[in-house]
Amino acid sequence: MTALLASPLELAAACFGLIGLILLIAALVALKRRRPFRFILRTLFGLLLLSLGALAGVIGIGMQGYRGLTREEVAARVVVQPLGPQRFSATFHIPGRPETIYYELAGDAIYVDAHILKWKPIVNVFGLHTAYELDRVAGRYDDVEQERSSPRTVHTLTPERRIDLFGLRTRYAFLAPVLDAEYGSGTFVRVSAPAELEVRVSTTGLLIRPANTQAR
Repeated sequence: MTALLASPLELAAACFGLIGLILLIAALVALKRRRPFRFILRTLFGLLLLSLGALAGVIGIGMQGYRGLTREEVAARVVVQPLGPQRFSATFHIPGRPETIYYELAGDAIYVDAHILKWKPIVNVFGLHTAYELDRVAGRYDDVEQERSSPRTVHTLTPERRIDLFGLRTRYAFLAPVLDAEYGSGTFVRVSAPAELEVRVSTTGLLIRPANTQAR
């Protein structure tokens, strides 16, 4: 799924970069032939295309790890196991990621949230549509006073990345015409016995359900 999201951008980055490089070479030729107008014009267009290619490349790298969101689907399978009073373990199996993620959490419930990237129609032509990535998992107490005073356990579900596209959008307003990163979603469920759960994501947000083991 990730490859499908990134491939149009990789193609665009390569095309823009190649044409931009050709224009810069042509600009040098024009300079050598003492044609300043052609030199300036080709240099400007070359730099513009190289910039567009670099932007497409940055977005393509930033989209790695995100999955396209077109319908309800399983974002992760989680095996929970009580370890003691208000203590439990959670083992995550996330599609597309070979490693198993294991955490021990404190609280009465498991809480999971996700980042949602919503691309504007102007860039849908590049194959970019609404996408999501699980962000963090935490233990949640039923009692508000315990939530304030008892030990908190919060862990990341996001892999290390070279470019944090969600973070870039929240910091830089100039990306607003093409990308909306204002939206996140979270869900929780009580952990009182060993269970296998599914974290599901849809266009309306996250939810946790008992795993449909027969479908596996």
